[in-house]
Amino acid sequence: MKKPLKKDYRGPKREEEPFKINDQIHASQIRLVGENVENGVVSFKEAMDIAKEQQLDLVLISDKAEPYICRVVDYSKFKYDFKKKQKELKAKTSKTILKEIRFGPNTDDHDFNFKVKHAEKFLAEGSKVKAYVHFAGRTIVYKDRGEQLLNRFIEALANHGKPEAPVKMEGKRMILFLNPAQIKK
Repeated sequence: MKKPLKKDYRGPKREEEPFKINDQIHASQIRLVGENVENGVVSFKEAMDIAKEQQLDLVLISDKAEPYICRVVDYSKFKYDFKKKQKELKAKTSKTILKEIRFGPNTDDHDFNFKVKHAEKFLAEGSKVKAYVHFAGRTIVYKDRGEQLLNRFIEALANHGKPEAPVKMEGKRMILFLNPAQIKK
């Protein structure tokens, strides 16, 4: 059985336009820029007449400047180019991935070496590594063992990564962050 729609349901939310265009701009004077247009300060009415004459749109570029900066362009093409640039910028930003490695205060040498190998692999991929010693129950009395373990971990990975900050205690965990070492090209 279908649920009845709420009375105030207005359909799916539409994406807001990133720029104000034509009659959405509220200014008496604007600085007009664009191709096939004489750049300069003109009244809003003149700018709208120029845009209509060329069968294009008047788009608000910057409302921070005084007077506002507007461009005469085809809005759909302008919006497409803007989204394309945003997508390219997003693709260029590096995404840092955080990998976690958990130890206990009584971690054996074999387990320690196994986890060091995993950390080496993570750092080689360019991921950050968060290593922590979790103190469960009464093991909290072995804080010194946890610190020794993490210091050994730092020494074992000295060629692969550098610690972001010294080892610190947060609640029942002793935490360490390692950044990958910069590879010289």
